[in-house]
Amino acid sequence: HWPFVGEASDYKILRGNPKASGRLDIGEADSMHRVGIWRCTAGAVECNELGDELQTIVSGRLRIVWPDGSEDLFGPGDSFFTRKGDRVVWDVLEDVTKVFFTYNKDGKPNPAA
Repeated sequence: HWPFVGEASDYKILRGNPKASGRLDIGEADSMHRVGIWRCTAGAVECNELGDELQTIVSGRLRIVWPDGSEDLFGPGDSFFTRKGDRVVWDVLEDVTKVFFTYNKDGKPNPAA
């Protein structure tokens, strides 16, 4: 069970039936720092980012649609950064696995909290 699907993330499925899973190696859902692995099957979701996050794709491919409407494609070895409070589209083109480090200075999942 992935701990970040809830009211604060406000997941909206846009395409397919994507299933997210993962593990936290450091921290909990409400910790200031989180390190772990995230996986998702093909499909697209729109959601709120719950922390400032550096992430690197290990396998698969995805397209991120940023808040300004611009898009980037990412595959194995690519790294990118998302900011807490951004509403982005995760368009998973091939089942994807990423490693991530999240900094959440206030430990609150909701950017407005």
